[in-house]
Amino acid sequence: MKTIFYLLFFVFMAFSCSNAETAEDNAQKSRVSKGSTIKYGGILKLAESEKYTSLFPAKILDAPSTKIAAQIHNGLVRFDANDLSILPSIAKDWKVDETQTEYTFNLRNNAYFHDDSCFEGGKGRKITAKDFKYTFELFCRPAFSINYKAIFKNKLKGANSFYDGASKTIEGIKILNDSTLKLTLSAPKNSFIYSLARVTTSVIAEEAYVKYGEELTVGAGPFIYHKPKDINKKLILTYNPNYFLKDEEGNQLPYLDSIVFNFITNKVEELRLFKEDKLSVIHGLPASKIASVISDNIANFNEIPPQTILDRKPEMGVNYYEFNLTRPPFNNKKVRQAFCYAVNKSKISSTILRGQGSIAKHGITPKIPTFNGYNFNLLEGYSHNPERARKLLSEAGYPNGKGFPYTRLEVNSDGGIHSTVASQIINQVNNTLGINIELDQVSFKDKIEHSKYAKSEIFRSGWVADFPSPESFLMICYGAEVPSSIEEPSYPNTMRYKSSEFDSLFNLGRSTIDKDLSYEYFVKAEKILIEDAPLMPLWYNEDYYLSKSEVRNFNYNPMEHYDLAVVYIKTLTREEVIESRKKETHQEGL
Repeated sequence: MKTIFYLLFFVFMAFSCSNAETAEDNAQKSRVSKGSTIKYGGILKLAESEKYTSLFPAKILDAPSTKIAAQIHNGLVRFDANDLSILPSIAKDWKVDETQTEYTFNLRNNAYFHDDSCFEGGKGRKITAKDFKYTFELFCRPAFSINYKAIFKNKLKGANSFYDGASKTIEGIKILNDSTLKLTLSAPKNSFIYSLARVTTSVIAEEAYVKYGEELTVGAGPFIYHKPKDINKKLILTYNPNYFLKDEEGNQLPYLDSIVFNFITNKVEELRLFKEDKLSVIHGLPASKIASVISDNIANFNEIPPQTILDRKPEMGVNYYEFNLTRPPFNNKKVRQAFCYAVNKSKISSTILRGQGSIAKHGITPKIPTFNGYNFNLLEGYSHNPERARKLLSEAGYPNGKGFPYTRLEVNSDGGIHSTVASQIINQVNNTLGINIELDQVSFKDKIEHSKYAKSEIFRSGWVADFPSPESFLMICYGAEVPSSIEEPSYPNTMRYKSSEFDSLFNLGRSTIDKDLSYEYFVKAEKILIEDAPLMPLWYNEDYYLSKSEVRNFNYNPMEHYDLAVVYIKTLTREEVIESRKKETHQEGL
């Protein structure tokens, strides 16, 4: 499923410092690496189509915020960017008891918070088990209800009573000594260790929270935040000279001097900046340029060394439309099903996406190699069936769309693709069902807020897994945490879908340690979800990464998890390319 094209766009030029010159000036240029593999220094220039919404771990809900905050903050454990397995982080090791409910973490003695004026003498202090107790108790408060419900509620022993104010401490958190922390669950949860690798459970210093509150950017991660001149255009991170992790040769991480995140809403503009050496990597090509990028440069495949690399991979993400189930007409299952049958996803893929995604033929869980063993054959999604769509709408009481209430579809910009898709879907629904839909394009932040309070009839949405399991997708529709009043926010179940049968199977799946049995429960739950259609899966993410060939160790994983501490910049040599191609040829022969 991997296709790599080596592209020669232009003669290699040195990295432009652009607006990151200040960040590079702050870096220590005297760092010398051990061994001949890695190289210290350089600026990695990235682009995000949406600006982050928060860098405070307990408030993070969106992908741009996650990518950035994960470079600033660290927790007990972390994801391996290669295979998404769990690696040590501030905890150097841990063990789980036979009941699968007690986790004992042994902390490193060289992990410190970033230097900051909130600490005595401005020097970041050592992280202890007490800091994790403070962090988890802080996050188990009503102010952070969304992530609390996703991570700790009904999992960490005593978290529920603490959240409700019935207890002053959380029973399941025990400090054995400064460097040993024990967490006890109320029952086995096979995804709990993954939750501890998410940026939302990163450690927080009490001094920093007291001084900065939710504007806190002091962490323990490999990079340090610098407040930008224009927060809407870019953000700069510089390397943390006191970071605790080292590579196998003893080189201290991170390797880069700095990272610049540029917020660019136009994909064509991203590509232009990449060609001008003002971006190091771009994720997702403009649909109108994909064919020309490939056809114009495929002839340069054998250039040695290539200056750019194009990589395409399936991702652990899905794009979908969600229906507001709190009021007519979408509280009627037949209406929702009619919409699902009315949409021609193949046409959207061929005319708009053009390879940047695969049609959602199943449910909300994408069919990717990561989920081998998940029985997608039992999950038949909605195909384009106009006759069936019209029949269902008529049975729902709206023949040919007659009497159908005012309906608004709310989307965010994201480079324009979502508004383009929305326009086509609106036309398809109108032509098939005779229903008029108004398109409302808003900021990403407003779209999230409006969906939490059910302020529109249909919302465009997308979900990238927080951990490598179907559970991370099905949790979107878990109904036990949905509030009874729309005056209270509901997230991630913004449809406010409730099904006791779905919830029961979902709970069995996430409480079962055996992976195969867990998958069986999840598949059964997803079958119910497809039938009830609270949302309409459109396509599974599959996108292009275009990077400069000198950017090394930028691992592309299906969860879009960035571990930029291990990235380094080093010119690709002719000898390396020849050797690499020899190995590839040998492996293909085997």
